[in-house]
Amino acid sequence: MTENLSTKIAGNRTVGDWKAQRDQLSQGATVELWEETYVKFLKTRLYTRYLGPIDWLKDQTNGEGFTIVSIQCALIEFLAALKVGKNYRFPQNGEQLSAHEYSKSKELFCDFLSSSEPFKEWFVSEDVAVDFYANVRCGLLHEARTKGGWKIKASGDVAIDYDKKVVYRKQLDDAIREYLCNYKEKLKSDPDLQAAFIRKFNHLCDL
Repeated sequence: MTENLSTKIAGNRTVGDWKAQRDQLSQGATVELWEETYVKFLKTRLYTRYLGPIDWLKDQTNGEGFTIVSIQCALIEFLAALKVGKNYRFPQNGEQLSAHEYSKSKELFCDFLSSSEPFKEWFVSEDVAVDFYANVRCGLLHEARTKGGWKIKASGDVAIDYDKKVVYRKQLDDAIREYLCNYKEKLKSDPDLQAAFIRKFNHLCDL
């Protein structure tokens, strides 16, 4: 891997900034330093690149639901990988993956939805998560459509109504933001989440 210290990874923060932050964390991280790290790097990255654009799209009222849910599905996979510190790699010529790499997203994506708050409230079984993965996530990202009878609507009482096969994008957005708030609190003191965070950001920075 090559590193470019001036490459921006979170707002105006760069690879070089992450290396400096990582060095501070390695010297004895406090709760306060982990909260600072979350805000400076993860929150800023997600809000400038994903959640902020979703906020802009919300008000367009002209078919933006497909774009929003496509972004949300990409975010869900990122959050799933971040939680366990795994990085995507496309193996070629029989290459073996390391313990912290993955090449197929189905298991990672579905396990996250069916085991993580608040998503598991709606993804009550692996079957529900797999249906969403195959017909919403894969449908949107591979064919720019939903499949299997799924529809996207703006707002409802829940994020996912499995009986009606409806994704309510506002409630799914709320769920993602709630997850991030809960994740921040856990990150302050959970060494496994902290190690996974560092692995993920090292990979984002090609370090």
